[in-house]
Amino acid sequence: MDRTAVPHAMLSIALAGKPNAGKSTFYQAATMADVDVGNYPFTTIDPNRGVSHVRTECPCLERESRCGDENCQDGKRYVPVELLDVAGIVPGAHEGRGLGNQFLDELTTADVILNVVDASGGTNAEGEPVEIGEHDPVEDVHFVEEEMDLWLASIVERNWETVERASRSPDFDLDEELSEILTGVGATELDVARTLREVEYPDDPMVWTDEHREALARDIRERTKPIVVVANKADVAPPENVQSIKEVAEHTIPVTADGELALRRAAEAGLIEYDPGDADFEILGDISDDQQAGLERIRDVMAEFGGTGVQTALDHAVYDLLDHLTAYPVQNESKWTDGQGNVLPDAFLLPRESTPKDLAYAVHSDIGEGYLHAVDAKEKRRVSDEHELEEGDVIKIVSSN
Repeated sequence: MDRTAVPHAMLSIALAGKPNAGKSTFYQAATMADVDVGNYPFTTIDPNRGVSHVRTECPCLERESRCGDENCQDGKRYVPVELLDVAGIVPGAHEGRGLGNQFLDELTTADVILNVVDASGGTNAEGEPVEIGEHDPVEDVHFVEEEMDLWLASIVERNWETVERASRSPDFDLDEELSEILTGVGATELDVARTLREVEYPDDPMVWTDEHREALARDIRERTKPIVVVANKADVAPPENVQSIKEVAEHTIPVTADGELALRRAAEAGLIEYDPGDADFEILGDISDDQQAGLERIRDVMAEFGGTGVQTALDHAVYDLLDHLTAYPVQNESKWTDGQGNVLPDAFLLPRESTPKDLAYAVHSDIGEGYLHAVDAKEKRRVSDEHELEEGDVIKIVSSN
């Protein structure tokens, strides 16, 4: 599997946070790609971009035998997503501090953000090492949101004179002008329209204030860049730290990226049997006393949190926060195969309420344009064009192209 080639239409998850919070370790554990990992700020300068996976149950569990796809491990289906590791963001990033504008720009293509926080309190606001528990990690939870909000507001501010000039035209449309600005940072015209419809803003741009622009930026960011807080280093964090983070951030996942990386390496070396997202692992063969002790420490943490949290964070971001589902297009509705006889070879992540025609377009624009109808391969029946797909649906698409 190529862990660096990222298909254009793949869902994108970005890792953000202050330096030295463990973003690169998380990235390495989630992709098994080689990256620089160091105990100092700005280990990462250029963003790392690779392929990770979210985990779900494969529909092959409903058949007598497993599908055999490379992304299916005995019914555990791993669906590829893009993972982007952005360099550490420090307070004042929106003003360019610490190359902040460059790093914030990298987040514009992401569909969802994982804010990696050092839950141990062992690094200060700048990402410099301090004693465990010395820094309050709750301070790190909201600052990424605040930096992104102020960065977006500054983009709107820089372009506001253009909006004011356009407002003198008789055919001026505020939605269109703001869409022109915000589509460049990941918002769609629909995002902008919904924001202006749901929040009170002046129709006349001449009377807008900084508060209006910041409120617009905040709403657009919440709508287009939802955030999951990764409470990393949970294995060494004081328990009250993890609890405090959960209290201020609804979407918080305790994580030990170091533990996940150790398990992934041990599994590759044949020392343990472990699939990402498992709540436990099995030791295979003889290992040293030190290896045994290290693995048992990880096992204790997994027992407390239900796993290392790395896979859980990815899954939560896609399936819960973004509310996506997995659908499987096939050509043969009886055998669930493609034209070459491969069983369930493709899995697509789609927003909830997607239809078979949306799936057709996800496969290829030509298939979507030639869409005729679809068949639910599980139920062996034709479904309507308005049929809403569900998690694990296997769909035959009939197209003229």
